[in-house]
Amino acid sequence: MRAVHAVLILAGAFALSACQTPSGAAHANSVTRAIADMSPTNGNTARGVVLFIAEEGGVRIVAEIEGLDPGQQHAIHIHETGDCSSGDGKSAGGHYNPEGHDHALPDHSERHAGDLGNLTADENGVTRYELWVDNVTINGKHNPILGRGVIIHAKADDGGQPTGNAGARISCGVIGPDN
Repeated sequence: MRAVHAVLILAGAFALSACQTPSGAAHANSVTRAIADMSPTNGNTARGVVLFIAEEGGVRIVAEIEGLDPGQQHAIHIHETGDCSSGDGKSAGGHYNPEGHDHALPDHSERHAGDLGNLTADENGVTRYELWVDNVTINGKHNPILGRGVIIHAKADDGGQPTGNAGARISCGVIGPDN
């Protein structure tokens, strides 16, 4: 009987710890890490991963992408839907913009929730990009991104309206829990 109680206590403790947020407060549906596996759209080679990590007051975004144009900048955005089925990335919809802001680069406080700026590829077409944002959550109440799409574009985001003149969609991924 003691063994059964010990197992039940340990199981309960494990279940409770699985529901902890980074600050230690219990939250039953908390997802603290998410990932988008990026695949090239038709005729392109850009692929990799974009990781989203919940932190106090915001989300850290880390992208590791290869197959980009060497030495060039490429826009990266969160898009409305987690649908990459069209082959050209257009099935992911427009930029994620639940608050109705104008498009802008990350140094502007009022921008689309999905405006993440530009990746810069090295001479081999590879990049590691890191950004911290406070205008989205992974699956919280404020602009949740879980289940949405990530798009990497052929050109740099110049901050122009309505979407930064970033050109074709060269890679698409869906944001899901990082298990």
